[in-house]
Amino acid sequence: MTDSFLIRAATATDLPEMVGLLLQLFAIEADFQGNPTLQEEGLRLLLDSPSGRIWVAEEAGRIIGLCTLQILISTAEGSPVGLVEDVVVADGYRGYGIGRRLLDELENWSRHAGLSRLQLLADRDNQPALDFYRRQGWTETRLIALRKQRFGDGS
Repeated sequence: MTDSFLIRAATATDLPEMVGLLLQLFAIEADFQGNPTLQEEGLRLLLDSPSGRIWVAEEAGRIIGLCTLQILISTAEGSPVGLVEDVVVADGYRGYGIGRRLLDELENWSRHAGLSRLQLLADRDNQPALDFYRRQGWTETRLIALRKQRFGDGS
C-alpha cells in the first residue's frame, strides 16, 4: 500500500494530527482515556523539552504514525536511558513497516545519543502490539508497572 512515507522529527504544526493518533492509541488502552487537551499539552511539553523527542511518519503531507522518547537517568545503568511512551500507526496503515521504521529511527538516534537502554510500557491485553515489539527484538522484564493517579492538583 505505502512505500512512500518518510520518518522525520515532529514539529508544532504536526500537533493536530499527532493528537488524533494518540486518541486512536488511548481508545485501545485500558489505563488511559483520550483527552485532546491533555494530549496536546503533553506533546507540546515533549517538543519543548531537551530530554524529549518525537518522530512522525508522513505520507503525502499526512501524519500516519508517531513515536515518542523521553531521556531519563538510570541509577542501575549509571547512564541516560530512554523511555518510549507512545508508538502508534494510523488505522489503515498498520502492517506496512511504518512502526518498525519509526522504532529503527528512535533506536539509531538513541545509540548515537549514548543511551544505554530503551524501555517501554505496553498494554498487557494488546496482543498485536506485544507481538510487534517481540518481532522488533524487545523482551519482557520481571518488573511490573505501578502508578499513582494525578496528584498536586489541590484535590
